[in-house]
Amino acid sequence: MKYRSTRGGAPLASAAEAIVRGIAPDGGLYVPCEVPPLCVQEVYGLSYAQAAAKVLGLFLQEYSPDFLLSAAQEVYGPGFCGKAGHVQKVEEGRYVLELWHGPTCAFKDYALQLMPRLLVEAKRMLGDTRTTEILVATSGDTGKAALAGFAGLPGIQIAVFYPSHGTSEIQRLQMATQEGENVAVYAIRGNFDDAQAGVKRAFASEELREWMAAHGRALSSANSINWGRLVPQIVYYFYSYAQLVQAGELRDGAEVDFCVPTGNFGDILAGWYAKQMGLPVGRLICASNQNDVLTQFLSTGVYDAKRPFYKTSSPSMDILVSSNLERLLYHVTQDAGQVAGWMQALAQAGRYEVPQAVLGRIRQDFACASADDGAAAQTLGDVWRRTGYLMDPHTAVAYRAACRNMRGEAPCVVLSTASPYKFPSAVLAALGQAVPTDEFEAMHALALLTGLAAPQSLAALRDKPVRFESVIEKDGVARAARML
Repeated sequence: MKYRSTRGGAPLASAAEAIVRGIAPDGGLYVPCEVPPLCVQEVYGLSYAQAAAKVLGLFLQEYSPDFLLSAAQEVYGPGFCGKAGHVQKVEEGRYVLELWHGPTCAFKDYALQLMPRLLVEAKRMLGDTRTTEILVATSGDTGKAALAGFAGLPGIQIAVFYPSHGTSEIQRLQMATQEGENVAVYAIRGNFDDAQAGVKRAFASEELREWMAAHGRALSSANSINWGRLVPQIVYYFYSYAQLVQAGELRDGAEVDFCVPTGNFGDILAGWYAKQMGLPVGRLICASNQNDVLTQFLSTGVYDAKRPFYKTSSPSMDILVSSNLERLLYHVTQDAGQVAGWMQALAQAGRYEVPQAVLGRIRQDFACASADDGAAAQTLGDVWRRTGYLMDPHTAVAYRAACRNMRGEAPCVVLSTASPYKFPSAVLAALGQAVPTDEFEAMHALALLTGLAAPQSLAALRDKPVRFESVIEKDGVARAARML
């Protein structure tokens, strides 16, 4: 299978080339030239690792099937505590896909534990002996997951850039305490969009590319702009459907809706790919927090990033420029020139508008809703009191959106993207409890209140030494890359 750029100005690439490069030479994102079909019945009865190998093998055809299965077994084994792709029924017709049982307690583990193996194998197949520098912008969860996945790998250097004062304290400590000689972490004065723009400018810098070439290095990305980040996320849509059928909660072949807390549009786009492959998905519900640029776009066809930015209790969704929407626009229009024009307008004016016909095609698959901090907190508390199910603020945003978009008898699966213990103060407040000033005291108070133990990897952060405290300006990404 070959991959093309969404902007049409780059030659076709193999999967290995797309994963190594991260971004196409013309600044576009790589998309598969075709979407392979898969009958969900082929996933029934498989382990999560087996399901992953099957899905990945359809998109990454030059990779050995044995390699894909072995890598998946290594990744989705003990590190996920036997709960890879775990689906929990909360209420009649409403389920939660818990994606936070991995090493860093966030859904990013599904891709970022596997992607490093895909990248190293791609380099081997291509005979690429250069040092790969991974530049990562994060709104919270991607940073730690990427650091954990790439730490200690030979031939890899990784630098993570996160917004100062734009993550939870637990998220910050996860990054700042990361071990490994090949890792670096920088806070940026600004928000996630500033960090993401800085990384994209570094990729676009001819001066930096020349410097890298002269020093035997090459840039790549571990954000969801990299196809190697996105493709593993398709798996849990198939696997969760299979779990519902096998548990007798869903009739084989019946449609199911998925509701996804959405920031950069990668996770929900993986669900769209699953639907195009043949998974019986009804609607994909895009859930936004107060930074509801995607809700507005899906409602009006106008993408306007020139708007107030809010720091919320769901920081991984505090994003105004959702990069992966570019992929969807390409697939819907099949017009790279038009997509390139919209992306240029976004970069220059912070705004673009798609024709109503294009919006209509998108809305055949997508619904949307948003919730501010108050609404999300109310939902979090209500669900806990009504059902005893505890969720984090991102999941609460999505659960509220799911409730507002229920369709008759169609069940809905809410993607739960992070452990509530990554945001203990916000969760305690939503439950109407006094909130200690110290996050670890808040973690302890939450455990006492709910009877649910905090993940050991998060509780242990209290005693880990902080290694990274640098704060840089938003135009300092390229400079930091030279220092790796």
